[in-house]
Amino acid sequence: MEKNTQATAKPTAYKKSVWKKAAARWQIYLLLILPVALLLIFNYAPMAGVVIAFKKFSLRKGIWDSPWVGFANFEKFFTSFKFPLILKNTIILSIYGFAASFPLPIVLALCLNAMRGRRYKKVIQTVTYLPHFISTVVMVGLLFSVLSNRSGLYGALYTGMTGEIGPNILGNPKSFRHLYVWSDVWKNTGYAAVIYIAALAGVDVSLHQSAEIDGASRFQRMIYIDLPTIMPSISILLILEVGKILSVGAERVLLMQNTLNMQYSEVISTYVYKMGIASGASNDYSFSTAVGLFNSVVNFILLIVTNKISDKISGNAIF
Repeated sequence: MEKNTQATAKPTAYKKSVWKKAAARWQIYLLLILPVALLLIFNYAPMAGVVIAFKKFSLRKGIWDSPWVGFANFEKFFTSFKFPLILKNTIILSIYGFAASFPLPIVLALCLNAMRGRRYKKVIQTVTYLPHFISTVVMVGLLFSVLSNRSGLYGALYTGMTGEIGPNILGNPKSFRHLYVWSDVWKNTGYAAVIYIAALAGVDVSLHQSAEIDGASRFQRMIYIDLPTIMPSISILLILEVGKILSVGAERVLLMQNTLNMQYSEVISTYVYKMGIASGASNDYSFSTAVGLFNSVVNFILLIVTNKISDKISGNAIF
C-alpha cells in the first residue's frame, strides 16, 4: 500500500515542480505563445482539410458537404500513366540529393575544425555560409546566367577558346538532375555545417592533447575523437532527412523546368501544384490533395522506420 502511495505521489510532485519552474520563467513561455499559435493555425488546423482527398470536392458545396468517393482519387493517381515517371523522378532526385548533400556538411565541419588558422577558417566558413541566404529565384537566375551557352560565363569562355558555340547544358534533359542537386549543395552545405561546428565546439581539449601525446595524427584525432562527438547530431539529422526524402521542393524544380527536361524534372510536388492550382478551370483539389497525402504518408513511414533503426543501432532517436 505504501509503494502505491509513493508511486502516485512522485508524478504529482513532479508535475508541481514543472509548473513551479514554468511559473518562475513565465516570460520565456509568454514568448512562445505567438509561434505556438502560428504552428497550430497554419500547420495543424489545416490538417482537417485532408478529408477532401477522400471526396469529390466542390467549392460550391464546401468540404463537409462534398460527396464522399473513398479511395477513388488514390486509385486515379496509382493507375495514371504519369505515376511511374513521377515516382521514379522523385525517388532518383531525393536519393541523389541526399547522397550528395548529407555527408558534405559533416566533412566541411570536420575540416574547418581541424584548421589551425582562425582567420582563414572564418573566411572559409563565411564564404560557404552566405549562399544559403540567396533566394531560390536569384540562385536559379545565377545558374542560368553562368551556364548559358550564348550569353553566360560558360558560353563566353567556350566561344573564346574554341570559336564555336558551346553545348547547351541547360537544354540537355539529362543535366537537370545534376544541376538541381549540386546547386542545392552549393547553396546549403555551409549552413548545414553550422550544427556540426557547434557540436565540435564542445569537444574536450584534453582528449586531443592526450591523443597528440600518444602520437595520433590530426586525421586520426578527427576520426576517433571529433566524429564520435558529433555522431548523435548526425543520427538525429539523418532521421529528419530520411523523413522528408520524397519532399522534393516544387519551387526550384518549377523554375528550372522546361519542355525539354520535363521527362526528368516532373516530381510529386510539381504534379500536385499543377493539378491543384495551375490547371485553371480544371483544378482538381481532391486529386492533388490525395497525391500530397500519399507523399506525406510515405515520408512519415520512412521517418518511423529510420527512427526505430537508429534507436536500436546507436541509441539515438527523436522519440
